[in-house]
Amino acid sequence: MQGFGHERINRMAAWGLRPVPQREPSMLEQGADRGGIIALACGLGVGDDRDCSPGRNPQGGLGKAPMNSKQRVIAAARRQPTDRPPTSLRLTPEALAALETHLGVKSQNAVMDALGVDLRWLRLPFIGPKERSAVPLGSEGTDFWGCHFCKVSNEYNTYFEFDRHPLAQAKTVEDVHNHDWPSLDWWDYASLAATIDEVNCKEERAFLFMAGGAFETPWYIRGMEQFLMDLYENPEIAEAICTHVEEYYRQRALRVIDAVGDRLTIVGSGGDIGTQRGMMLDPELWRAQIKPHSTKLIAPFRKLGFATFYHSDGSIVPVINDLIEMGLDILDPIQVGATGMNPEELFPLFGDRLSFHGAIDEVELLPHATPKQVYDETTRTIDILGRNNGYIVSPTHQIQGDTAPENVVAIFEAARNYRRRAPG
Repeated sequence: MQGFGHERINRMAAWGLRPVPQREPSMLEQGADRGGIIALACGLGVGDDRDCSPGRNPQGGLGKAPMNSKQRVIAAARRQPTDRPPTSLRLTPEALAALETHLGVKSQNAVMDALGVDLRWLRLPFIGPKERSAVPLGSEGTDFWGCHFCKVSNEYNTYFEFDRHPLAQAKTVEDVHNHDWPSLDWWDYASLAATIDEVNCKEERAFLFMAGGAFETPWYIRGMEQFLMDLYENPEIAEAICTHVEEYYRQRALRVIDAVGDRLTIVGSGGDIGTQRGMMLDPELWRAQIKPHSTKLIAPFRKLGFATFYHSDGSIVPVINDLIEMGLDILDPIQVGATGMNPEELFPLFGDRLSFHGAIDEVELLPHATPKQVYDETTRTIDILGRNNGYIVSPTHQIQGDTAPENVVAIFEAARNYRRRAPG
C-alpha cells in the first residue's frame, strides 16, 4: 500500500471497456442471518434516477425481498442471493471532503449514508501514550509499534511515509523481545458499542474490524529490505517479529469481539504480498514462514462464526488456494491491472469457493473515465464477479483526491440499479 497514490497519479493510460454477455442468475439457496461488519461500504441512495434500459430493474435490485445492509453483506460472504449487490468504500481525507461538498453533507457517516454504504470499517480509538499515537501511514510522528512517519504531499493528496523502523538495527532474537512492544490496554474497546449505535441509527449496517497482518507490519517494524533478507539469512529474527505482531493483533481482535459480540460480522487481516506482476516473495517461502502466522489471524475467527477478509494489493494468484484453505471468505481488493487478477481470469478459478471485495479500478478507471463509463464498467464487473452472488462492489483502494465525486456516485448507482437480464 505504501506509495500507492504516487504510482497511480503517474499512470495516465486511456480506459477501454469490453462488453460482457448478460448471464442467467445462479440457483442458490436463500439465506442471511447473522452479521455486523464495517469497511466503509457503499449501498446506494444518492438521487432516485433509475436506469430503465434493457437488463436493468426500474425498482433496483435482483428480485429478492428488500434486505438491510448487514443481511446483504452476510449473504455475499456466503455467496447467497441478495436484493442487490452490497457495496463498500474507502476514502482519503481529500476524497471525503470532495464528496461532502458534492453531496451537501458534513461528516463521513453522512456521506456513507447518502451513498447507502453497506459495509463499514470499525475504527478502534487509541488511548495510549501521546508519543506513540500517530496513525500508521496516516499521520506524522511515532505509532504504537514505534515506527516513525513524515508527511509528503502532491497536488492531490497528502501521504505519510516511513522515516524510521524501530528494529532496523536488531541483531538477535533477544533484541526483538526487548523492543518496547505496545500494550493491549492502549485502545478504547468500551467506545465501540456507541460507535456502532451511531452508524446504525438509520439502518443496521455490516461492520468489519481490521485485525492487522503478519507480513506487512513486521517489515514496517524492521524495514522492508532487511525483513526480506531476514527471511533467508536470519529466519529466527523474522519469526520472532511475526510472532509478536500476530499475537498482539489476534488478542486485540478478541478484545474487540468481547466488547461488541456478534454486532461485528467480519474480521479482516492482510498485508501486501503481491506486486503488479507477481508475488513479492517466493510462494514457498511465504508458505513456510508467513502462512502459519497469517492463518492465526483468519482461522480462529472463522471458527467463532465471523466472516473473514484478507487484503493484499497486487498479483497473489499462487496463494489464493492457500488462503481459502486457511478459512478465507472474502478477498480484497482485486487489483484488476495486476497479472492474473482481472475478473475474467479470477472468477472461473475461485468463484465457487471465495467471495470478492473491490475490483472497480482506482488506478485508471475512476480518475480518468466519465461517470457513464464508471457505471458501465461497474455493471460489467458485477456480471462477472457477482455471478455466484459473492461480490461486494468497491474500488480497488482508497479513492484518491483526483477522482471526481460524480464517478464515485456512479459506482453505487450501478450497484443499486443492477439486475441480471431475464432468461430468454
